[in-house]
Amino acid sequence: MPVIETRGLTKVYRTYRKEGGLRGSIKGLVRRKYQETRAADDVTFQIEEGELVGFLGPNGAGKTTVLKMLSGLLNPTSGEARVLGFVPWERSNEMKRQFSLVMGQKNALWWDLPAQESLELNRAIYGIDRGRFAKVVNGLSELLDVGDKMNVMVRELSLGERMKMELISALIHEPRVLFLDEPTIGLDVISQKRVREFLRLYNSKHQIVTMLTSHYMQDIEELCDRVIIIDHGKIFFDGPLDSIIDRFSGSKIISLTFQTPGEREFSQLGEVLEKTPLSVKLKVPRAKVTETCRQVLAECAVNDISVQELPVEEVIRQLFGERDNASSTAASPPLL
Repeated sequence: MPVIETRGLTKVYRTYRKEGGLRGSIKGLVRRKYQETRAADDVTFQIEEGELVGFLGPNGAGKTTVLKMLSGLLNPTSGEARVLGFVPWERSNEMKRQFSLVMGQKNALWWDLPAQESLELNRAIYGIDRGRFAKVVNGLSELLDVGDKMNVMVRELSLGERMKMELISALIHEPRVLFLDEPTIGLDVISQKRVREFLRLYNSKHQIVTMLTSHYMQDIEELCDRVIIIDHGKIFFDGPLDSIIDRFSGSKIISLTFQTPGEREFSQLGEVLEKTPLSVKLKVPRAKVTETCRQVLAECAVNDISVQELPVEEVIRQLFGERDNASSTAASPPLL
């Protein structure tokens, strides 16, 4: 049985559109015009025990809306969802004790209390035994290397230290489901790496279901084997991370180094990404990779050659750009 299951999950927001000026204000009192926005549109997927799934999409795609519905913070307009067998928006205490939501841009800890006291407050809320609480907190603080910061006021912690405390706070009741919304946003590269290592280790050890949204592709590449991509409220990809390149990338990168400097013009063969007197990096359509390599080897004294896939980050960026352009074109009236 899936731990998380959604079927046709939809959330529609109505926003009031006011006309300008006094006349518009008066008209708004009598007859208001609303615009509907589908933040989530027929979202359907399943997640099994122990999966760590990346949830990707551009800003405004609907990622946070879906996580909030799965957490019970929002009621859907239509559709169904089950988390651990519970309907999230019914907000049953049994479900609340088995999941956590961490939002990188919102604080769950008390700003004016030391981290230890904030955690103690959560212990009382969840009714956790003191011995068990101490064991869990000590283990998590050791893994995240923040044991010496427990008695520091939350407002005095660095951003990275505060996020580590937020993770400890989310895990003290040992949930079975963890929703992470941009957990590494704003962190330096060292803190990002530490958080990623912790999440990988914790997921492997406890087999906790984790949904992770992030704009840092390194988070996704290092942690997630499976990704769900959402845009304009609709899911258009759900599968292994590696297959994104096979499905959506139409190009490869050819890197060449030469024995002697030359003035060869490569722009006719593909897009020149980098060029020095002794090397060049080309972006070439997949179908022309073999032909391009053969032509370069025949015309130049090549010292080394390699063919690589485009980085996943680049493929997804291009994909979102193409979809945005397609949406804009479809929305625009035809030119007369």
